[in-house]
Parts: sequence; structure tokens; C-alpha cells
Amino acid sequence: MRRETSLSKQTQERQVEFMNKIADRGEMLVHVSMSGFPMSDELKARILSTLLTLMNCRENMDRAAMRQSALRRFAG
Repeated sequence: MRRETSLSKQTQERQVEFMNKIADRGEMLVHVSMSGFPMSDELKARILSTLLTLMNCRENMDRAAMRQSALRRFAG
């Protein structure tokens, strides 16, 4: 995902697909973490780390989309 985004070789549909996947995975992690089952500190840390990674990926994709739209606006 990040490679495609950084190379600006993705279509709008592909970008929406990536965003939906990130949102789905994040929602699943939130449900697991809020399930009420006892978890070790290591597992909690892994869940938080994965959520942070998903958030960073989403932010990078948003920035790349803004760059692409700015380039289209100024080039065209």
C-alpha cells in the first residue's frame, strides 16, 4: 500500500479500497481490544502498535492524495 501510494501509481478506486481495508482492520483491532477478555501487556502493546501503524499509513495516503490533486490542479 505504502509503495503504491508513494509512487503515485494508484487510481481513485484503489485508494478507496486501501482506505476501506485500513478502516476495517482498525475496527477489528478496536473490537478485540475492547472485548473485555484479559490480555497480557505485550498483546496490548502489539494492538496499540498496529493501530498506530494503520493510522500512520492512512495519514501518508491522505498526504499523497493531496499532493496528487495539487499536481493535477497546477499541471492542467
